[in-house]
Amino acid sequence: MAIDHVSLAVRDLDRSAAFYEAVLAPLGYARLVTRERTIGFGKTHAEIWINLRDNPPPAHADSGAHVALRARSPEAVQAFHAAALAHGGTDDGAPGRRPYGAGPNIYYAAFVRDPDGNRIEAVTFLPP
Repeated sequence: MAIDHVSLAVRDLDRSAAFYEAVLAPLGYARLVTRERTIGFGKTHAEIWINLRDNPPPAHADSGAHVALRARSPEAVQAFHAAALAHGGTDDGAPGRRPYGAGPNIYYAAFVRDPDGNRIEAVTFLPP
């Protein structure tokens, strides 16, 4: 079984569209669907949706909301992080190795908060 898509609530659809177009591009995602109150990003089908909500609950460190996206390389993780900071996101963990991982591989990731506080991660796995 696989996850089909993830939806994130946003307060300003245009601002969030610009943010996600920039940060998802290094990971191979593009805007695929545009509707009045929602935009879908993906590689072949919309996997990440941003949805305009009039009063979304605030996302914060204790909310538990977290989306991790696979990157092809450490350079893609770094580009994701830089794009996020340049487009209104905030740093929530600079690119680097993490003390957890999948088996013998090295977990290399960056964490950001989007303009609405949603926590987004880009991760790749390096050989030991």
